Amino acid sequence: MQRLLLAVIDGCKPSMLDRAIERGEAPALKAIRERGTQVSSLCAAFPSVTPVCATSIATGVLQDRHRIAAMNWWKRDERRYVEYGSSFRAARKLGIAKQLTDTVYNLNGSHLAADVPTIYESLDDAGIRTAGTTYLVYRGRHEHRVSKETALTRLAGQLFRKPVMGPRELFYADIFASRETGCRSQMGLPGIRDQHAGCVGSWLAARDLYDFLLLSLPDNDTHSHKNGPHAQPTSIAAADAQILRVAEAAGGLSTFLDTHAVIVCADHSHAAVERRIDLRGAFAEWEVAGPGGASVEDAEVALCPNQRAAMVYGLVEEARDAVVPRIVTTAREIPGVDVIAYRDGDTGVIESPARGTLRFAPAAADGADAVRDARGNTWTVTGELSALNASTSGGVFASPDYPDALRRVWAALTCATSGDVLLSAAPGYEFPDWGGADHVGGGSHGSLHHSDSLGALVFCGLDAPENRPDDAWSITDVATLARTHFGLS
Repeated sequence: MQRLLLAVIDGCKPSMLDRAIERGEAPALKAIRERGTQVSSLCAAFPSVTPVCATSIATGVLQDRHRIAAMNWWKRDERRYVEYGSSFRAARKLGIAKQLTDTVYNLNGSHLAADVPTIYESLDDAGIRTAGTTYLVYRGRHEHRVSKETALTRLAGQLFRKPVMGPRELFYADIFASRETGCRSQMGLPGIRDQHAGCVGSWLAARDLYDFLLLSLPDNDTHSHKNGPHAQPTSIAAADAQILRVAEAAGGLSTFLDTHAVIVCADHSHAAVERRIDLRGAFAEWEVAGPGGASVEDAEVALCPNQRAAMVYGLVEEARDAVVPRIVTTAREIPGVDVIAYRDGDTGVIESPARGTLRFAPAAADGADAVRDARGNTWTVTGELSALNASTSGGVFASPDYPDALRRVWAALTCATSGDVLLSAAPGYEFPDWGGADHVGGGSHGSLHHSDSLGALVFCGLDAPENRPDDAWSITDVATLARTHFGLS
């Protein structure tokens, strides 16, 4: 059986991947595309931020099952914010040690649902040799202790002391390294991370040490945040160079593609950002938990900005039924908010302050009034389809501006760790994080809108599912492709 390389190019926009190939700057991606299949609308989760999407890629399910709700969310049982790394300024505001502990240990430990297997766990259980470079979700069946290879990691060992469970070969920044490769990431420094992945991947390929390798290439996301999505061809070319580096170590690109199946995917896309949304100012009359706000005991709400999305939590449990409508009323007046989502009992509600309100819920396939989406899920839908610029024809629900909207919003609303009210920003807008950082003048993601929800996917050496239209692909399909390749259901 062919080995499998899964390369995740963070934030890779389909049109920018095409441009990099057209310029002749992405020979590996060109060869993969020529041998296989390209999908130009791989739909992200909502919020379309990296922790949610990376976990969906690694598990094959959305957050209603895996429970990683956002980049920044409120942990109700511990009455505190969880912050996975929106910015260094946000980490300083909420606590650097807590942010590092949540990202390195808790995301894969107590936060990720124990009953949802990762791709590493599935393949480890089948005796397949797994390997992975620095990726937010690394949970597997093999124990790894903190590396003592460099002075920097020995210093970091004052905070990172506990072992973790990962794939057979795990290389996570410089904190965990199952072998001494000589590769360095400067503790996961942006701009160095792709090179570290390529160094590790080529080292493993040259020694035939994996059957499945997850090659994490996150620097495209950083480059796009700073320079905007139309600057991506440069960073996609840099990611391509690391895929090519692995291929060369395995005997050259042609030999590599003869001996490997390959999946290259994005976790989400990017959209240009021009303006900030003043979330904190909109809730100035509320008691907000957090730095510079109310104590947890006195707080009414917690605010969780997630780039082009945000979540609001009602913190007084017995008053939640009364608080949620008040939150929604406040949200309707916030400039830059495009879509508001919340639950009303067993029904999901999607509001657009400018276009109207739609109500929906999962439905039996044989329901008299049921409509189905592009993936075949069935729903009852009432109210104004204009809330999502949607239409129905022949019993099929379509909302091209907000792809896979009902499934994505329902997963977010029914996630046990999500907020009570979810907000999606209009094109061009972003919510600054807890440190006040934003990406105005650059690119960002997080929303329900197609501009930052539809990422790239190319693969070869695998069979594409039959009769699947281009607009029916989700990041949750990536794990299925990988598991199926190795004969797992």
